Amino acid sequence: MRSEQRPERPTKWAEADARPGPPDSERVARAALTRLIEPGDAAVGRSVQRLGAARLVQGIREGAPPDRLGLGADRIAAYQERLRKFNPAVDLERIARLGGRFIIPGDIDWPSQLDDLGDSRPVGLWVRGRSTPRLPSLRLLALRSVAVVGSRACTGYGRHVAGHLGSELAERGWVVVSGAAYGVDTAAHLGALAVNGMTIAVLASGVDICYPRGNEALIERIAGAGLLVSELALGMNPTRFRFVLRNRVIAALTRGTVVVEAAPRSGALSTARRARDLNRHTMGIPGPVTSELSAGVHTLLRSGAATMVTNGAEVGELVGSIGADLAPERVGPILPRDALEPPVARVLEAVPASADGAPVRRLAQYAALSEEATVHHLHELSSLGFVERHGAHWRLVRRK
Repeated sequence: MRSEQRPERPTKWAEADARPGPPDSERVARAALTRLIEPGDAAVGRSVQRLGAARLVQGIREGAPPDRLGLGADRIAAYQERLRKFNPAVDLERIARLGGRFIIPGDIDWPSQLDDLGDSRPVGLWVRGRSTPRLPSLRLLALRSVAVVGSRACTGYGRHVAGHLGSELAERGWVVVSGAAYGVDTAAHLGALAVNGMTIAVLASGVDICYPRGNEALIERIAGAGLLVSELALGMNPTRFRFVLRNRVIAALTRGTVVVEAAPRSGALSTARRARDLNRHTMGIPGPVTSELSAGVHTLLRSGAATMVTNGAEVGELVGSIGADLAPERVGPILPRDALEPPVARVLEAVPASADGAPVRRLAQYAALSEEATVHHLHELSSLGFVERHGAHWRLVRRK
């Protein structure tokens, strides 16, 4: 009996329907493509959309005509040569031994918001993470995630702010996403881990490669408590170009991006621009106006491309559910004299701080009130402990 098709969800952020995953041939082919192509290859993305990954890889292997595959003859020849040098099925076995998996569009764990990247969306994602019988669902984690990015050579201020922000977001149930680089990325990850929160590192290398080397302990810690995610197959090393392409995944995967510190030419700004272009919330934390590392953030804020935030509560209010993630209102300390009625407050302002005080007539003149009203308010202030009578004069109560 044919089952009734469930209606399409109204938003990409909603939970996906439970459905069977893609065939193994499609998964193997997409795993092969992660070794053949660079991330974000739009031409290959269009061919995959038209033919499917399995048919595309088969066509490359068999040397199909370029017009059929939508790729140039030189590219097809280069891909043919590279296909002979590896077996994607071995990569799938290796990621399984590492406690991870390779997810592709159509899987229940696939974050559908990545489809907003169009032809440049990842052909698949290698995921490695927590030592549990089943990895946490990347799709579900991404539904409540925030990217925290910034300068690698951050200042002490930037490191402190990023760490505190990571902790605050994690305590509020947000998943902190960053790139495991030095500086702001490291501080954000560590902030989330410090409060036993969930954090995801999107890498510009294979998920079995620890880069930068100085962050090896951090990356392994994230693998044990969070998730490592990459478009690149196991063993593939980072390049400058791959870091830039990695940023588009960070921007698309999350609800919004916060830039903590960034110089005018910082790579973190490319993540913010990507987030803005994808209609994600883009936020910036201001820094000292004398710091070059805050100049890029300030430019974002002045141009209107980002919203100013200063803590995790404000980030949550912006990217969270309406009415459910409100930040507490900031107010200054309330002093007892703030509750005084205006005429009473004017009388209190008129009372001098000198030991001799002043007579009622002078106080009435300063307060612009009648002497009768002034005396009445002075007795009221005396009962509240603000003033005291000193003979015929009134003076402020001296605080010990």
